Amino acid sequence: MTDDSTPTTPRIEVVVAAPADEVWHALRDRDALRQWHGWDSGGDTAALDAEIDSIYFTDVHEDPARRLLTANGGDRFAVEPHADGARVVLTRAPLSGDADWDAYYDEVTEGWITFLHQLRFALERPRGAARRTLFFSAPATPRRAVLARLGLDGQDAPPGAPYAAPAMDLAGDVWFRSPRQLGVTVDAWGPGLLAVAGAPGSDTAMAVLSTFGLPDAEFKALEQRWTDWWHDRD
Repeated sequence: MTDDSTPTTPRIEVVVAAPADEVWHALRDRDALRQWHGWDSGGDTAALDAEIDSIYFTDVHEDPARRLLTANGGDRFAVEPHADGARVVLTRAPLSGDADWDAYYDEVTEGWITFLHQLRFALERPRGAARRTLFFSAPATPRRAVLARLGLDGQDAPPGAPYAAPAMDLAGDVWFRSPRQLGVTVDAWGPGLLAVAGAPGSDTAMAVLSTFGLPDAEFKALEQRWTDWWHDRD
């Protein structure tokens, strides 16, 4: 007899074209983590480093031989060989019972979807170029409105298909899609990765731009262009 009342938590799976040991290294090495986890808001690498230290190296449980990691907060990573690469499975921790914290549970889940696809991208594409990121958020702006302005609202092609969105000189491949997110590669950013997401339960659009190896002048120009574009929503 089974107990159907047992609560389940979200599972996020990403297949990476890299050896399992290399993917595990990307979860356990600070320099490697900076290449895919989160974003450095306004160039604040200290804040990103503190977040990485808290999640991956404080009060964690790991089994390197089995490539299992329970991060601070209870989210569980498993890395296993899969075909010619590896599969990463993230199982979310259960709700904590703290209403203030649990209010962000679905938003954190969406964040992990973005981050795991950034992990896959960092291991498959740039290969050693330093990452720099930009993050934008727009309350009271649905994700579909941002995609429409970018010219990405009609991008229903499957992952791997080429795309072009001339409005912001975007071109590359569709990288991933989920019910609330679209990720596309951007050739001109190194190549880089653009993830556009909608916050669960609200009309808040977010975008994470990951660039790799851009010279300072090009990165500053990109930052200014996107800042102007993002705030010009009238």
